[in-house]
Amino acid sequence: MTSNTTDIATTTDRSVKGADAPFTPRVGAGLGHDVEPTLHRWAMAPFDVASAWTSAWRSYASNAIERRATPLDLARDPFRFWRAALERSEPTWSTPFEVAQEWPVARLLDFSTEPDECVLPVVILPPQAGHASTVVDHTPQQSQVRTALDKGLPVYVLEWVQATRAVKDTTVEDYIAILDETVEHLGGRVTLVGDCQGGWLATIYAALRPEAVAGLAIGGAPIDCHAGQGALTGALKSQTRRRNPMWGYRALVAGGLGVHRGRSQIMAFKMMEPAGELSRLADLWAHIDDPEHVQRYREFNTWFEHPQDMAGAFYLWVVEHIFVRNELAAGTLEVGGQTVDLSRIEVPVHLLAGSKDHITPPEQVWALAGLVSTPEDQVHGRLVDAGHLGLFMGHRSLREHWSEIFGALTEVR
Repeated sequence: MTSNTTDIATTTDRSVKGADAPFTPRVGAGLGHDVEPTLHRWAMAPFDVASAWTSAWRSYASNAIERRATPLDLARDPFRFWRAALERSEPTWSTPFEVAQEWPVARLLDFSTEPDECVLPVVILPPQAGHASTVVDHTPQQSQVRTALDKGLPVYVLEWVQATRAVKDTTVEDYIAILDETVEHLGGRVTLVGDCQGGWLATIYAALRPEAVAGLAIGGAPIDCHAGQGALTGALKSQTRRRNPMWGYRALVAGGLGVHRGRSQIMAFKMMEPAGELSRLADLWAHIDDPEHVQRYREFNTWFEHPQDMAGAFYLWVVEHIFVRNELAAGTLEVGGQTVDLSRIEVPVHLLAGSKDHITPPEQVWALAGLVSTPEDQVHGRLVDAGHLGLFMGHRSLREHWSEIFGALTEVR
C-alpha cells in the first residue's frame, strides 16, 4: 500500500443516480436516524450506567417484594446473577440442517425441508465480524432462517468458520469462488440475502455475476462507508488523510500471527457502546427472578461473547478497500482483476436499515439505490425502529419486514 494520501478514494465528488434526490424508504420513512455521536456516548457513559443500575435496584426491590422473597431467596440471587453473567458456551444453530458443501473457511448449510422446484433457493450470507454466523438463526423465535422457511423458500446459509493460521492468506477472491461453487451446486441461479458484512459481499457478487443472482436483499450493510453519521464514519474519513492509515490494523493482524482475533473485534464493538455491557448486566439483575429474561440474556451472551477469528489477509483487504478507501461506492473496487460495477445489478433490490443503528447509518445502506440499474419501482427500502443487531434478530424486524422481503423473493425468477 502506498503512503500517498492522494491515492485514498472518497465518494464526496462522485455523481450517482439519484444523488440530487436522496433515496427515501417506502416503509418507515417517518423515522429519523437518532444515534448519538461516539464521543457523546463516552461522555455520558458513567451517567447512563449509574441510571441503569439505580433503576435496576429499584426494579429488583419491587420484584422481591412482589414475589415475597425470603432472606434465603435474596441470598441466592447474587449467585444466580453471576452464574448467568459469566456463563460461556459455544453458539449453536436452532434449526436442523445438513452440510451441503465445505471449504477451509466456510460451510454451506442446507436448511430446506421440502424444496419447491419453482422457487429459487435463497442463500443467506451472515455478518463476518468476530462473531459466529448463528446470528441468522439465533433462537426459534429470532431466526431469519425460520422466517424464510415459513415463506416456502429453499434456505441455505454460508457459515463462516473459525480462521486458523493455515487459512490466514484467504482472499476475497477465495470467497467469490466459494459463492461460485455454491451457486453451481444450487442450479446456477439464486437470490442472495446479506447481513452487514455479508451484505456488501452479496452486493459484490451480484455485480460480478449478474446472471447468477435473481434478487438481492441487504440489511445494515455498509455500501458507502463514508456516508451518514455512525460510530466509524468520522474516523474512516480522517484516516483517508493519514500517510499510513493501515498501520494499526496491520499491527493487530501481526499480533495474531496472521489472523485477526475475534476478541479484538468484540472489544471494538464494546468501545462503540461503552455503557452497553454494564447496562445489560443491570437489566439482568433487575429481572433475575424471570427465567425467560435470564434465558434470553444467556442466549445473547453466548453469541456475543464467543469470538470467531478471521483470516488476516481478508480482514486487511476489507478494512483498506471497503472501509478506508470506500472503493465499492466509488466504483473503483477490483476483485480478481475485474472492476466491481454496481450498475450491472438490474434485479429487484431490498434495503433494510435501522433508525438506531450506530454501526451502519441508513445512508450507507441507501447508497446502493443510486448505484444499481434496477428500475426504481423494484428498489424497496425499509427503515426499521431498531439498532444494528435488531435488524437481524429483532422480533419486529423479522415479523414485519424480513417476512415480507422473503415473501417477495419467492416471486423472482
